[in-house]
Amino acid sequence: PRAHASSARSAGRPDRRAVPSVAGVPITHPDRVMFPDSGLTKIDLAHYYERIADWMVPHVAGRPLTLVRCPTGLATGCFFMKHSKVWAPPALRRVAIQEKTKVGDYLIAENPAAVVSLVQMDVLEIHTWNSRIDHVERPDRIVFDIDPGSQVPWKKVVESARLVRRMLETLGLASFVKTTGGKGLHVVVPVVPRDDWKACLEFSRALAE
Repeated sequence: PRAHASSARSAGRPDRRAVPSVAGVPITHPDRVMFPDSGLTKIDLAHYYERIADWMVPHVAGRPLTLVRCPTGLATGCFFMKHSKVWAPPALRRVAIQEKTKVGDYLIAENPAAVVSLVQMDVLEIHTWNSRIDHVERPDRIVFDIDPGSQVPWKKVVESARLVRRMLETLGLASFVKTTGGKGLHVVVPVVPRDDWKACLEFSRALAE
């Protein structure tokens, strides 16, 4: 009877030994389809992040994150997660930042295990601050977001990004481009973390106009 009861209890709960691990992070529900159009699963995404971690970590390390979580995949609803009071894998660093009226909790990913941990949390979009935790009020990059309307062809988006870059070059500022995950491009300008958000906003608005 004891053996039978033990077997019944085991049948009612997942076998932890069967949970796969990527970069040392256990991935639950590995077969969950996160991107229905391509059929990519949660474990597929975890392996992808592990492969690109050497390139990804320098862009996210030290930066508070705003995340888009899709608990059951892209097809069934997602939500922005700015503050993180929920559970998170231990590889992710949690920081408290003073805001206008309250203190907000944010997550920071500083190593491959941390970025894979975001997959374990069912995160499909990772948005970084343009400042780092050690100088949150002094941005160290400015981003020009070229976000085209539905009737704007890709060729025009590329031309716009190149125009912004040439304008920045005339001011002695280097920049690089990155895709947005949507239909646009980001022109990213690294800067010395000296000026505050207001000054950076005034500069970017003047250049855009």
